[in-house]
Amino acid sequence: MTSLPIHWPKTLELLTPEEMGRADAAAISGGVPGFALMEKAGEAVADAAAQLSLAQSRRTPRIGVLCGPGNNGGDGYVAARHLAKRGFVVTCFALGDQATLKGDAAEAAQAWTGATHNLPDFAPQNFDLVIDALFGAGLTRALDGVAAEAVGCLNEWHQMTGGRVLAVDVPSGLDGASGQARGLAVEADATITFFRLKPGHLLMPGRKLCGDLHLAHIGIPDHVLPGLAVATFLNGPALWSKHLPRQDVEGHKYTRGHVLVVSGPEFHTGAARLAARAAARAGAGLVTISGAPAALKDHAAQVTAIMLAPMKGASELVQLLADARKNALVIGPGLGLGVQARDLLEAVLQDTSARAVVLDADALTLMARDMARAVSLIQARIGPVILTPHEGEFARLMKRLARPVESYSQAPDSKLERARWLAKATGAVVLLKGPDTIVASPDGRASIATDLPPSLATAGSGDVLAGMISGLLAQGMAAFEAASAAVWWHGRAGAHVGRGLTADDLPEALAQVLGSWKGP
Repeated sequence: MTSLPIHWPKTLELLTPEEMGRADAAAISGGVPGFALMEKAGEAVADAAAQLSLAQSRRTPRIGVLCGPGNNGGDGYVAARHLAKRGFVVTCFALGDQATLKGDAAEAAQAWTGATHNLPDFAPQNFDLVIDALFGAGLTRALDGVAAEAVGCLNEWHQMTGGRVLAVDVPSGLDGASGQARGLAVEADATITFFRLKPGHLLMPGRKLCGDLHLAHIGIPDHVLPGLAVATFLNGPALWSKHLPRQDVEGHKYTRGHVLVVSGPEFHTGAARLAARAAARAGAGLVTISGAPAALKDHAAQVTAIMLAPMKGASELVQLLADARKNALVIGPGLGLGVQARDLLEAVLQDTSARAVVLDADALTLMARDMARAVSLIQARIGPVILTPHEGEFARLMKRLARPVESYSQAPDSKLERARWLAKATGAVVLLKGPDTIVASPDGRASIATDLPPSLATAGSGDVLAGMISGLLAQGMAAFEAASAAVWWHGRAGAHVGRGLTADDLPEALAQVLGSWKGP
């Protein structure tokens, strides 16, 4: 599966399991009965199960419901009751003694009067659809014992027969905060969750384990959100569209900013050119590529709308940087790793103007060689810095920084927390690439992308992304919003081209998707 459909209202906030627990508690303390929330949740599960099972079966589907010892299991019992009322053949399988259930889960189990067996008796081959309501998003330990055996059996059946699996909240065994599987985890065709999505629904491998995502509103009021101080968001237009540069009828090229792209040496110029073209397509009024005269000969044969400025070394780059009108800069694509490249990066980082800087590719590798100095220079700058590493570059950066374990939150192996930590440690906005690209700000905010097309995994794609960011920065967009918007538009451009995409296609595709965009 290359694209994972997601079905939810346009909600931005992503809640950790702990934040979701506080949202539940706030709703209940505000007068919403806990069992009313569970009743609506279970009914939503039943709706999703009916839709999924009827789409796959020509007869009355047989549905097995795996019910855990907590509220997730309670949702399963409610769903079973609603499905039975609709005429489905439903059997529940309980993990542990039902007599030990407490609160709303106990009430839900008591209201279910249909067949219930112990979990060791579960045989998935007897069903057309299985609802996984064993454990929710807050599980942080590996499944074991009877639960692990049942999940292993379920996954084998799912893989061998194509039988359908619907997970409640998250697939059991998946950490809702980090998206990491705690050992064995359920492989679902679809997952239904409530009120807001969680980071683990979008972070790999959780995104793949969840299958199609469905979000149900169950009566938790939105006014509980401010008290949660949510800092993690789904990356989409509603997050950043109000920050997009507006093209004023009285504007001109100088009001739309000027991007400077630092080129690599002769025969290594393509990456800088991709970045420059993308910066122009993203709306920068002017774009200049600067590099050695021999390199500029390569560029001159390829570009027309992009200006060229010769620069023989760091001292001449400093002279170019004295022009404050060049208000955004990209360095790294095709830069090289030699002494001259190092000196060019040093000159950029020593610049204490308000210019926005995007560090990509080779600049990140150079930065990792003397991380302490690079960080001190970044933190001394007035203008924002955006780092755009892939996982390999990210690992090199992190290796050079002391990272006390207590500096992480509750998910030390989370890609989200790693990106956040690097942003805070460096003072730069960090864009950590992947199918679940994260943009993390030093102030703690983070966005997570979803449904980025796999066709973007091609040489030069990251250079285009760096250029897009710089083009938005040049027009005055703030760093976190500019990086998040560029990730989203990059994905849309990639999807527009589809299979067979090369990085050269992306700037032109960007022009088409921007031109047809009607807003969020």
